[in-house]
Amino acid sequence: MKKILFALIASATALSGVTAYAADAGTAYVGAGLVGSRYNFDVPVTSATDDHSGNKASGKIFAGYNIDKTFAVEGGYTNFGSQSYNYTLNGANGRLESDAHSFYVAGKATMPVNEQFNVFGKLGVSRNHNSVDATGVAAGYGGSGNKNALYASVGGEYALNKNVSLSLEYEHYGKNDIDQGRKTGAITGGLRYNF
Repeated sequence: MKKILFALIASATALSGVTAYAADAGTAYVGAGLVGSRYNFDVPVTSATDDHSGNKASGKIFAGYNIDKTFAVEGGYTNFGSQSYNYTLNGANGRLESDAHSFYVAGKATMPVNEQFNVFGKLGVSRNHNSVDATGVAAGYGGSGNKNALYASVGGEYALNKNVSLSLEYEHYGKNDIDQGRKTGAITGGLRYNF
């Protein structure tokens, strides 16, 4: 894995002059994405008819500003959606339902691999919110919380033309005060429009 990463970085550095679709300095972009994230409800010694973990598809919108051909600043909103978990403990039924979203702002660095493909990384801060409604004997697992956390992302971007590009990235949003129901990472496929 380290050798592959090193080869990508070396290729990007060597081909830095080949940027037919590189973002122009002083331009803006907007985009939307499909987010795949994982959820997990951790309530000890319960039995359930529902799965306590799984995957969830949700959405994201974002916008950014290209400072130059390499660096940009980006902000976005990700809605992780809601998940629920029905359980039984000592013969009593209960339910947990989680609803989570995040805002983030980050710096973005991009390196070209060839005329149409770039790799990028983002680093910034996220503001995570998670609310958990709980009924039954696990009511103590409920509540609502907000937390600032480190946001980081790595990915690749393919330019269809000068204005439109597709991206695939792994995003890490960090923890919430109440982490019941939501994991910290997500895989996002995005569509971006450059002005």
